[in-house]
Amino acid sequence: MTQLHFNLDMNFLKDSILNSNLDHVVKSTVVLVLNEYMKKERDEYLNTDAYERTDERFDYRNGYYDREYMLSIGKVNLRVPRTRSGEFSPTVFEKYRRCDQAFALSMLEMVINGVSTRKVKNVVEQLCGEYVSKSFVSSLTEKLDPIVNEWANRPLNTEYYRYVYVDAMYIKVREHHKVVSKAVYIATGLNEGNRRDIIGLKVSHEESYEAWHEFLNELITRGLQSPQLVISDAHSGLKKAIQKVFIGTSWQRCTVHFKKNLIEKLPRKGMNDVKEELKRIFDAETPQDARKRKEEFVSNHQDNSKMEKAINNLEEGFDDAIQYLNEPLAYHRFIRSTNSLERLNQEVRRRERVIRIFPNTQSAFRLIGAVLMDYEEEEQKKRPILRRDKKE
Repeated sequence: MTQLHFNLDMNFLKDSILNSNLDHVVKSTVVLVLNEYMKKERDEYLNTDAYERTDERFDYRNGYYDREYMLSIGKVNLRVPRTRSGEFSPTVFEKYRRCDQAFALSMLEMVINGVSTRKVKNVVEQLCGEYVSKSFVSSLTEKLDPIVNEWANRPLNTEYYRYVYVDAMYIKVREHHKVVSKAVYIATGLNEGNRRDIIGLKVSHEESYEAWHEFLNELITRGLQSPQLVISDAHSGLKKAIQKVFIGTSWQRCTVHFKKNLIEKLPRKGMNDVKEELKRIFDAETPQDARKRKEEFVSNHQDNSKMEKAINNLEEGFDDAIQYLNEPLAYHRFIRSTNSLERLNQEVRRRERVIRIFPNTQSAFRLIGAVLMDYEEEEQKKRPILRRDKKE
C-alpha cells in the first residue's frame, strides 16, 4: 500500500484553521492528501524516483494537468500527475467514485420523494456551493431507466398471486408541444404468503378495452398465472378484458365504488337509515346472508319510486360485488375493495402534484416506477414488525 509522508508547517496550519472558513480548510486538506497520493502512485508505477537514472525505468514523468472533481464536500481542483506514454491512471478517481454515486443517488432520492428539480438544484448549491442546472438533475433521473425497466418486466412465474388488483389513474404529459391526458395502469397481487407486490405498471393513451387487454396480456406473458379473483372498479373495457384474458377467474367489483354509485342514486334527504341498510348488506359473512339482506332491502323500499334507480343498480351489480364472500373469511376485508391500490395511487399523486406535467411518457413511466419501487420496499420493511406485534 502507498505510504504518504508530509512535511507540514504547524504554525501555518494552525493559522489557516483559526482564520479560514472551515469548508475551505477541509477541501484544502483533501486536495493536499489526494495530490500527494497520486504523486506517490506515479512514483511506484515508474519504479523510480524523480531524476533517478535506472535501466528498470519504462516510462517518464510528464508533468501535471488540472482536473476538477466533485466529492460529497463539493468540487475540488486536483493536480493530476501524468506520464509521457499516457498509460498511467491514478486510482483516486476509482476509489472516490462512490462519493460521486452517493451524491447522485441523494439527488435522485430527493426527486423520487417529491422534491422538485428546482428545489433539488437549490439544495445542492447550498450544500456544495456549486451550480447545478435543472437539466442536469433531470438527466440524472435517466440513470433510473434500466433499474425501473428491469423491475417492471421481471418474471412473475416464481409466485402465485391468487388475488390481483387493477386500477388506472390519469396524469398530464407533454407530447408534440401539447399537454395530453394519459392513463397509468397499475396492478398489485396478494401471494400465498400474504405479501402484496406491485406486479404491473404501464402508461398508455387512454383507458379502453384494447389498452386493458394489452396490459393484462403482458402480465400473462411475464408468467402471471390466472388468479382466483381480480378486484377492480366497473370500467366496461376492464371487465371485458378480464373475462378475455383470465379464463376461469372471478371478477370482484370494488364494494366501495359500488356503494358510492348506489348512494348517488338515492334521494338527497332523509336517507341516513337507508344508507346504513345498504352498507349492512356488504358486512355479511356469507353469500347467503348478503343475498337475504339484499332481498329485505328491496322489499322494504320497492314501493318508493324515488328508490327505483338505486334498487335497479343494486340488482344489476349485486352478484359481482359479493364474489369476495366465496373466499376465506380472513381475507374479506382485504379483497372486497381496491382501497389498498387507492393508497398506492395517492403516493403517486403526491409526486405527480410536484411535477404537474411530465415532459414525456418515458419520464412519467420512469419516475412513477421509481416511486412504486420505493413504496413497495418501505411497505415490506413494515410487515415483519406488524406480524411480530400481532403475536405479542
